Amino acid sequence: MVEALPVMMLVCLALLLFSGLPVAIVLAGLGITFSLLGVALGEMPLLALYNVPIKMWGSISQGLTYAAVVMLLFMGVALEKSGVARDLLTCMQLVFRRVPGGLGLAVIVMGVVLAPAAGLVGASVVTLALIAMPSLLSNGYRPEYASGAIAAAGTVGVILPPAVMLFFLASQFQLTIGAMFLATVIPGGLLVAAYALYFVGAGWLRPPSKRAEDVMTPSTPVGWVQLLSRGLVAPLALVGLVLASITFGWATPRQSAAVGAAGGLVLVALNGRLNWAMFVDIVRSTALLCAMVFFIIIAAAVFSYPFVYFGGNDLITSALDSLETGPWGKLAVILGIIFVLGFFIDWIEITIIFLPLFLPTLSTLEFAGHVAFGNDATMLWMATLVALTLQTSFVTPPFGFALFFLKGASPEGVTLPHIYRGIIPVVALQVVVITLLLALPMLAVELPARVFGE
Repeated sequence: MVEALPVMMLVCLALLLFSGLPVAIVLAGLGITFSLLGVALGEMPLLALYNVPIKMWGSISQGLTYAAVVMLLFMGVALEKSGVARDLLTCMQLVFRRVPGGLGLAVIVMGVVLAPAAGLVGASVVTLALIAMPSLLSNGYRPEYASGAIAAAGTVGVILPPAVMLFFLASQFQLTIGAMFLATVIPGGLLVAAYALYFVGAGWLRPPSKRAEDVMTPSTPVGWVQLLSRGLVAPLALVGLVLASITFGWATPRQSAAVGAAGGLVLVALNGRLNWAMFVDIVRSTALLCAMVFFIIIAAAVFSYPFVYFGGNDLITSALDSLETGPWGKLAVILGIIFVLGFFIDWIEITIIFLPLFLPTLSTLEFAGHVAFGNDATMLWMATLVALTLQTSFVTPPFGFALFFLKGASPEGVTLPHIYRGIIPVVALQVVVITLLLALPMLAVELPARVFGE
């Protein structure tokens, strides 16, 4: 009977994820329900329930890395509310106004600068859609082009440092945060370059249907300096400082994130929007995001305790080990499962709930002839593959849930078919980059090895 309990837990989880109930409520409810069921069936002693609060506390206290996540989310919210995004779009429009598809390229740059701090895919896509979609459409760009640019820009940031998701992946794969950051730089850079080439090429082959609206151009050198400083240099410098200080060990992740949080407030002040009401709004928005994230983390601990107690981890590992496909086949199966999960739930649930189920198998996969620098490098390569796979699933039609966020934030006239047609070339580029990473692990492991001498 005990062997059936973890299977029942997974089946119930799969069904209840579609119920519309909050994921954290589903996880905690199933954990408590099956713990009590185990006690009633005599498969779990009553005293074992005393371990649940310990697991809950341990899920959020280990290493206190999550304190850095809180402050990075604060930085992202501050950047969003400071008006930096609109200044950045204006600045990039001026810089790329003579480039074919320049406004699409501006949106990609905007996503690279702002999305890493946003933390969650839905927030990134909605923010960019609200700011950039009206401008793209009013300048004569097709809804397909505009949708593809915003979806690409809104999701690429979740794999670029200092993206919050990378903190969680580093923790799960037991990697240093600096190495995880650097591992995504080259693959992410290739993806951004591919996006840029595509949107410039698409803008050249099918130019906007009307001349771009005039952007208010600064009339004096001082005006140019102010616009560039406020809209481009300041946010780039802030994100770059946080990234460099974490990567190169100039400060601990918490200290670096604290600098980012303070810098976000400084940018709000420089834009003339810092007042008590704005500060309260930033704190409230950050608190709501953090409450959602940490509620899921705690609930996942409640769910995983009976699941592991009843042998669920061993069950998953045995099922994967029984596959007669070799390491490549097992890796493909795991990435495929993660890809499908990304259709329905955000990365936070996937990395906290499901990824730990696959890690025992991933840690035993042997790629010594394919990946240089040893086992740690292999785990780094696989963590990067997971990140890129998740990012791709978020925008893959028809289920990619980032596309529904985009539809909800778009003006009337932008339909799901428009969005689906616009995103297909973007997904194709992402598949190309993943294929390159599978064939050339050095894209992920070479830079960390050179920087850290590993």
